[in-house]
Amino acid sequence: MKVLWKGIQVTLGFFLVGGLLFASAVFSILLYAKITGQAWFDQSSQIAYAESSGKPDSKAKAAAPEAPVPQPPSTSAMLQAPVVNQRPELPSGCEVTALTMLLQYYGIAKDKMELAAEMKRDTTPIKRNADGSIAFWGNPNTGFVGDISGASKGFGIYHTALYELLHAYVPKAVDLTQQPWDKLEQQLREGIPSVVWTTIDYQVPDKWVVWDTPIGPIQTTFMEHAVLLVGFDEHNVYVNDPLSGKSQVQIDKAQFISIWEAMGRQALSYKK
Repeated sequence: MKVLWKGIQVTLGFFLVGGLLFASAVFSILLYAKITGQAWFDQSSQIAYAESSGKPDSKAKAAAPEAPVPQPPSTSAMLQAPVVNQRPELPSGCEVTALTMLLQYYGIAKDKMELAAEMKRDTTPIKRNADGSIAFWGNPNTGFVGDISGASKGFGIYHTALYELLHAYVPKAVDLTQQPWDKLEQQLREGIPSVVWTTIDYQVPDKWVVWDTPIGPIQTTFMEHAVLLVGFDEHNVYVNDPLSGKSQVQIDKAQFISIWEAMGRQALSYKK
């Protein structure tokens, strides 16, 4: 009996020593993992991840901004610009009166009489042929030709000479003469009117006159006129007419462009 009990004690002793050794080994491994950060029991560390395919993860797609879709230009525009009548003081002063409207729209408080006094003039006296036609006179590209007040024969002024007066008040003035018609429409889309040359009756002129000037001969028409372009749509243009004193006068677009081209595609405006 004593021998059996002794054997049991020895066996229990072996189990106890083995358990202590196992526990010590586990503790050592855990301590090593804590120090090195290597979790031997973490299965995720055993997973080999495939290389990226280059395709974004559907769960983590970045919200890429969409490119803006270009919008077609507006097919119409209309501006509310001041309207000034050239009459009665300036029966031949349509150009400087149209310029007055442009400056007032811009925000400069100048009236037509002040601007007429500041406008460049070509004072070359008129000389006539035996049949009464004009042989020699001033050039509207140099300054206003004739008498603007109507006391004697008057004619007008063209873009080159009138531009200087516009630029004196608006540093960002632009001479849009010879620019395509689309440029004038774009000005209106941006909220800017333009002084443009046309004819009094809004018809393509069929009566032209030629006279010599100090800088060479000029061909023109006594139907010459200038207005403030304030609007357009697909079929018409709209002008403030200094001769009638009316605003937003409607004129067929194709017809108006033909007149404008016949008059040298002259136009004055400004940049924002």
